[in-house]
Amino acid sequence: MPLPRVARTRSGHVWGESWRLGLSFLFGLAIWGAVQAQLDQRHLDPTFGKDWLLVDLAVGVGGAVLLLWRRRWPLAVALATALLSGLSSVAVGASVLALVSLSTRRRWREIAVVAVPWMLAGWGHALVYPTEDQAITLPNVIIGLLSLAVSVAVGWAIGERRAFVASLHERALTAEREQAMRVVQAQVAERARIAREMHDVLAHRISLVAMHSGALAYRTDLTPEQVSETAEVVRESANHALTELRAVLGVLRDVPGVDAPADGSPEPPQPTLGDLDALVDEARSADTTVSLDRSGVLEAVPEQVSRSAYRIVQEGLTNARKHAPGASVHVTVATSADGGLDDEAVRITLRNTVPRPRTDAADGIRPDVTVGSGLGLLGLTERAVLAGGELTYGPDRAGDFVLTARLPWSR
Repeated sequence: MPLPRVARTRSGHVWGESWRLGLSFLFGLAIWGAVQAQLDQRHLDPTFGKDWLLVDLAVGVGGAVLLLWRRRWPLAVALATALLSGLSSVAVGASVLALVSLSTRRRWREIAVVAVPWMLAGWGHALVYPTEDQAITLPNVIIGLLSLAVSVAVGWAIGERRAFVASLHERALTAEREQAMRVVQAQVAERARIAREMHDVLAHRISLVAMHSGALAYRTDLTPEQVSETAEVVRESANHALTELRAVLGVLRDVPGVDAPADGSPEPPQPTLGDLDALVDEARSADTTVSLDRSGVLEAVPEQVSRSAYRIVQEGLTNARKHAPGASVHVTVATSADGGLDDEAVRITLRNTVPRPRTDAADGIRPDVTVGSGLGLLGLTERAVLAGGELTYGPDRAGDFVLTARLPWSR
């Protein structure tokens, strides 16, 4: 399996090919000059005559040209240049570079195939240029084996380095892909958080609007003053819902400050446990019987945990009003500041009775019950888990619906 290559510019590729081919050709020329000097010293001629030196040079140029295809057909080029080096001294440089290039693939079978013509090339070169009494001598064999081992070792080392660089490159690409996935996951998580925030904010207000508007539609015994008061409550709830919707959607704007007040005043902060009294009073104004027990110092709770706790209480009251109208709700909020808890956490309990189903309308649907999406408690559970806590809900043995939550101050 070929290794992935790091992308290079065309100029870099041309320069890399040029200096390699030039170096191999100069190495062959050096051997060619040394052989010619040795022949002149001993007053000998090549086997095929003095003009063979020019043929040697031409064959060496042809071997250098073959190197241009060494990456496409590495084994064939290595075999061809090895055979040419047996006839040409200049082709020895091309043969060395082809063997080094082949060894970078780190395949022993290919290297063993080329080793045979490589060693035979030394014997053929000794026949073409008979500078010794014997064509095959021990020094020639040793030199051939050493040159083969050195070429293979250099090519193998280059192949190992290329594999290492390729692995680093692949790791970098993998890290970039993982980073892109984390960014997408963070965006999805943030959108889900905003959706939960919108549900927590709007469900409470819209349920009030639905309840009071339903009362106006089905209660025909109301006095004009009561109708006016109920309509005012609907109007105020709708305005509050619109204001809170704008506050939540403000985080989705690309340009900051689009929904900021025209007079430059800061936007109101998100409600926390310090606003429980106002929340309970609002629920009581909707004809819901609510009792609140608090223990500990609520102001000591971190702001983020306090906001989540407030949303849990708010959603619990909303669900009780939507699915158990007329039932009394008992809310308990305890913090670790009272010394009664074993860790720094906020514990919340909402308990309400489950009334028997009844119908007052002709179509069998209760006018004071609002159909919900069923995602409120699921969103609260996810919110509690993301905060490092837990949330459970369901009927107990007494038949009451109980919602309990625990939010740690730190994880």
